[in-house]
Amino acid sequence: MKKILFIEDESVLQKTFEKALRAEGYDIISALDGETGLKLAQTQKPDLILLDLILPRLNGFEVLKKLKEDPQTKEIPVIILTNLERMSDIDKALELGATTYLVKVNYSLEEVIKKIKKTLGDSEE
Repeated sequence: MKKILFIEDESVLQKTFEKALRAEGYDIISALDGETGLKLAQTQKPDLILLDLILPRLNGFEVLKKLKEDPQTKEIPVIILTNLERMSDIDKALELGATTYLVKVNYSLEEVIKKIKKTLGDSEE
């Protein structure tokens, strides 16, 4: 079973994604802040990380930078899922090593799950 780490400070969104991704056969680990998320990434070695950028304790850009600097976590694909739509934020995240950048309001839960499957090589497409 593939493991996904979801670093997101909105617990309602976390629960929604957790339920949907479990139904798709994924194991979900959740963190409500960047610091905890980073620690979980290092100890749990997930197959994919869903990362919000606006987080308490350590923002998503800092988490992404640290993940990509660490030899143990640098190969883990990171999908940014955020409300930040500025081109400068998108460019910065992609430069830091994000695989995909999704703006929450532009994607349905089903579309995000499709992107996750595609990134993990689990899609039928």
